[in-house]
Amino acid sequence: MTASRTWSAWSCTVRLTVDDPAVLGAACGELKALMDRVDKAASRFRPDSELSVVNNRAGALVPVSRLLVDLVDVSLVAAQVSGGAVDPTVGAAVIAAGYDADIETVRRRFPQPYGDPVNVTGWQEVRLNRKLALLGVPQGCALDLGATAKAWTADRAANLLSKRYGCAVLVEIGGDLRAAGTPKEPWIITVAERAGEPGVLVTLAHGGLTTSTRTVRRWQTPTGYGHHVIDPRTGRPAEGPYRTASVWAPTAVRANTFSTALVATGEAALGRLKLAGHPARLVDADGEVTELSGWPTTSRAA
Repeated sequence: MTASRTWSAWSCTVRLTVDDPAVLGAACGELKALMDRVDKAASRFRPDSELSVVNNRAGALVPVSRLLVDLVDVSLVAAQVSGGAVDPTVGAAVIAAGYDADIETVRRRFPQPYGDPVNVTGWQEVRLNRKLALLGVPQGCALDLGATAKAWTADRAANLLSKRYGCAVLVEIGGDLRAAGTPKEPWIITVAERAGEPGVLVTLAHGGLTTSTRTVRRWQTPTGYGHHVIDPRTGRPAEGPYRTASVWAPTAVRANTFSTALVATGEAALGRLKLAGHPARLVDADGEVTELSGWPTTSRAA
């Protein structure tokens, strides 16, 4: 028997499912507490977050918590694995695109054109002293951990809760899912571009399954829609062939690294995905679907 609870946080849907209903309340409390700690450390929208302090003090090394060290470390690994496609130094470019506040606030504004193009500093310029817990970025650079922080939180929560309560756990934070433990039956997951829309059903027994898309966090501009997935090569919202990518990998961070890279840089990320061998489902700008590397052919319409 499973039990699930759903709520809204971080401008997305959060869902926790366990196969021991007796622990659901306590497990939800722990997940919310973890998300609160991550928000205080890494939110780009909180002026009091550690990340905001680092961005405001660009050019200096700033003492930070071990939690932020871990979150930045994960983002730098993702940048390396993706060949720079998932770059945490896109913060200034995201702001120039119009995403400088909570997404609902951005959507309520009168349409505005994009700001001037922003050169992405590059993840290699981030200074992280893991031993001393010091973090710094160059002048004119701003970190944005949105591409990896949600996935890291899903991974961390699923593993901790499964071990603590001795049960199978499924954590979903927006498009980032992580399964941990050994469920009696695999979880049945609907993979769709947007929550509540028709999709395909797949099963997930372990690991991470993420969906990255430019069709959800978007807003009106005079020339169409803007969105939050930045192509680091241009400093602009991505315009590649794939509007949505879903990827399975052993962890949510690993899956998200590839799903984000595919939306951000398109064909440039395909070679790395195929080399890694992670199953993927890609939706191009016209809605045509491509399934790769063992994505289950038995998946069916929801």
